[in-house]
Amino acid sequence: MKRILVTGGTSGIGLAIARGFAEAGWRVTAAGLGAEAAGAAGLELVELDVTEAEAVRTCLAGFDRLDALVNAAGVIRRHEELEPDVFEAVVDVNLNGTMRCCATARPLLAASRGSVINIASMLSFFGGGVVPGYAASKGGIAQLTKSLAIAWAGEGIRVNALAPGWIATPLTQPLRDDPARERAILSRTPMGRWGRPEELVGPALFLASEAASFVTGAVLTVDGGYSIM
Repeated sequence: MKRILVTGGTSGIGLAIARGFAEAGWRVTAAGLGAEAAGAAGLELVELDVTEAEAVRTCLAGFDRLDALVNAAGVIRRHEELEPDVFEAVVDVNLNGTMRCCATARPLLAASRGSVINIASMLSFFGGGVVPGYAASKGGIAQLTKSLAIAWAGEGIRVNALAPGWIATPLTQPLRDDPARERAILSRTPMGRWGRPEELVGPALFLASEAASFVTGAVLTVDGGYSIM
């Protein structure tokens, strides 16, 4: 049975991806904050703070094999990120946390010729005036994905990313609760609706599968067409 670790796997997009892989027959460890509150059916839940290097090492020490790593741990602090200390904290989770997990998982992934799937964002491509830390970190995720794809290709590790658009998760609830902001978002989205976290599952399964055996360094948008407008 193939094994996957999903960081940020206790809520939102990460939890949806974790459940999707479990339904597809993978052995899934969903790691993140609030693990006890997550839906546990079919998942092995682990409490993990990706800003703590020793916690990441301890988590991965429990794996005898790893076929895929999904880095979905992330935070956003709208308006507050204009303050340097908040900016730094957001980047530490979203970008540095992803690198910590990638680097620690590398030997296991090399042994299995596995893959990494990072969670980028449409803000990997656009600026975000009230979320400079989030936007900078997600821009960094896109470049980290491409850079590790180059660096680790010789070890048989593929590194790709998904760039979600406006997905209905707890992180976007404040925007969905603001009628004016929601209208602006949906009017620019050709499909005219919010995405569902479960709609990231198919793309993630593809990138982790043999069907994507010659795909590395890709940043696949899953945004209902928002980024083409």
